[in-house]
Amino acid sequence: MSKTQNKNKFIRLLNYSGNYKYLTIIGCIFSALSAICLLIPFIYIWNVVNALLAAAPDFSQAQNIGDYAFNAFFYALLGIALNFCGLMGTHLSAFKNEKNMKDAAMNHLLKLPLGYFSNHTSGGLRKVIDFSTSKTEGFLAHNLFDLVGAVATPIVFLILLFSFDWILGVVCLIPIILCFIFMYPMFSKESQNVMAKYQMYLEKMNGEAVEYVRGIPVTKAFQQSVYSFKNFMDAIRNYGKFSANYSLSTQLPMTAFTVSINGFFALLIPAGILLAGSVVDVKFLADFLFYVIFTPICAVMMNKIMSVSQDWMLASYALDGIEEILNENPLVETTNPQKPKNYSIEFKNVIFDYDETDSEEHILNDINLKINENDSVALVGPSGGGKTTIASLIPRFWDVKSGSIKVGDVDVRDISTVDLMENISFVFQNTRLFKDSIYNNVAIGRKGATRSDVLKALSLAQCDDIIDELPQGIDTVIGSDGTYLSGGQQQRIALARAILKDAPIIILDEATALADPENEYLIQKAISEITKDKTVIMIAHRLSTVKNVDNIFVVENGRIVEEGNHDTLVESDGLYSRMWDEFNQSIQWKVKSEVI
Repeated sequence: MSKTQNKNKFIRLLNYSGNYKYLTIIGCIFSALSAICLLIPFIYIWNVVNALLAAAPDFSQAQNIGDYAFNAFFYALLGIALNFCGLMGTHLSAFKNEKNMKDAAMNHLLKLPLGYFSNHTSGGLRKVIDFSTSKTEGFLAHNLFDLVGAVATPIVFLILLFSFDWILGVVCLIPIILCFIFMYPMFSKESQNVMAKYQMYLEKMNGEAVEYVRGIPVTKAFQQSVYSFKNFMDAIRNYGKFSANYSLSTQLPMTAFTVSINGFFALLIPAGILLAGSVVDVKFLADFLFYVIFTPICAVMMNKIMSVSQDWMLASYALDGIEEILNENPLVETTNPQKPKNYSIEFKNVIFDYDETDSEEHILNDINLKINENDSVALVGPSGGGKTTIASLIPRFWDVKSGSIKVGDVDVRDISTVDLMENISFVFQNTRLFKDSIYNNVAIGRKGATRSDVLKALSLAQCDDIIDELPQGIDTVIGSDGTYLSGGQQQRIALARAILKDAPIIILDEATALADPENEYLIQKAISEITKDKTVIMIAHRLSTVKNVDNIFVVENGRIVEEGNHDTLVESDGLYSRMWDEFNQSIQWKVKSEVI
């Protein structure tokens, strides 16, 4: 993207149209020609007025009235036709531009590491892609076309201003100059930065609004309506304060612009009276009437320029959003992909940070571990210690800063992304199901899966009771007609998807964290099915779920501080032993009531 970034922003935007950009160029040329053609009728109107005044008081003797009327009609019709053809071209190009921008963003997203999506919400990405492309489409289809016409108009306008009476032309030129002077500060670089801040405050307010609405059930349950409204209210106040300050800062230039753009008659009429003097000159009167008829076009022209300038700011801001996605570094695919020799996993001197940093302390510090094929291991330790990060590096959610991670004695960076993903299944704490049928949610786990395959996977995942309760069985669409699943039920559906995939490596990240006791029991039964003859990495806070694994790695502050099986670690009197004691105390805790 470095070469692209060096190009003019407008060129970068236009290039998304591909060869259709020439339609934009042709459309803009038609816009300029249309603007000229639509001004020519005013000349013929002046000719009609001039002919009538010359023949006064016997207007029937006026010459060439019919020809002038026909020519005025012809050029007006030609201007409309050119306008229509030009808009067709800019619209076709703009639609292609929008499609190509969406394609470029979506195709690039597919190349990004999965960790990128952990830091960027689907709603935020959707807003950038949909909002940005719609803004740029509107600019290219309409605003740019209007801008070219608005720029062509003053060129012809200036020529015509001095074609009839140069003194009246100078008088009419004064408001135009004032318009540009007062308009310039509102579209300077500083003003563009203000527009970017405005969008930031607006997005913050929209985000807080969504979060507030989503959290209403919890808010009502805990009677925290005033407190929960605080963040949303702060966002509204910040947005309101910024908008008010921005509006006040533009009050003077906007008022001056409005006065000057409507000030033609304020200067033109007194100047006409002074110049006419006591003698009524027919030619001067005709010229004066021409300026009276023609100058209102300038007000329309200046308003268009202002409107287009504002829309370009929005389109420019939107383009930045798309390019921010495109500038994210994708996963580097190996040119010589290798196949894993087995399904063992090894971390060797791994150091990792989410961002570039020169600090001596890292998110992960010199991680070394070995997981044999078909072994089940657990990562345990205090929250924030790095357990999920370790597991996420195996499928290349991110790439390590230094060191290596190997699957089957092959560095994961030397395995193609397709092969790596085919060999790993994930079950996360926060399961995501599509708003689709149960069948489609599970069938996505393996391409070409039959209905019987899906039913078998659901049965192994202990989902028979869920299917029996749904109105259309596995064809029931989740989220439609009041059909919703609990957290534990969603987790079992996700496990069915993983069972269907039948990958040799399984990563379970707090798979039972959100489940009630009944669902936890069923999930544990499902996990016993999914982990048969697999290499399994489990992340858990409930230590009872990992006591029977082959090996346990205790992670604290980005380091592996202990390693061994459950019995060995309990006897070692280290961090795991203390965690085990605390876990046993927590499950033995009971609510007691005393009767006084």
